[in-house]
Amino acid sequence: MSSNTHQRKNLCEAKNPPAWYLYLIENRLGQLYTGITTDPKRRIAQHRGEKVGGAKALKGKSPLTFRAIFQLSNKSEAAVLECKVKKLTRSQKDNIIQSGKLEFTNSGDTLTLNCIKAELVDSLPT
Repeated sequence: MSSNTHQRKNLCEAKNPPAWYLYLIENRLGQLYTGITTDPKRRIAQHRGEKVGGAKALKGKSPLTFRAIFQLSNKSEAAVLECKVKKLTRSQKDNIIQSGKLEFTNSGDTLTLNCIKAELVDSLPT
């Protein structure tokens, strides 16, 4: 592929970046795992061992179930929120799951996200 073609492909991808998702998965032991991805269906298949690439922390702890999924606009935002959610207590994470809302305040602005789990995982096997 020529460099011009390569540059055009990168420019097209930059115009339509993929959505990013922050997710919480519960394992058979009742533990919660938080992560980010561009493809929740692929990611849970990886975590379940159906595809290569799952997290070591989840190996041997199936069944795994999505408890919440939130859509974000970019990787940076997703990574920042992932770090913040990982620092929350179990009780705080349970409140996010029960309410279906994820709220964070940064520099005076409050970001409120609604859980979209049902929209994405209704067709997934459990």
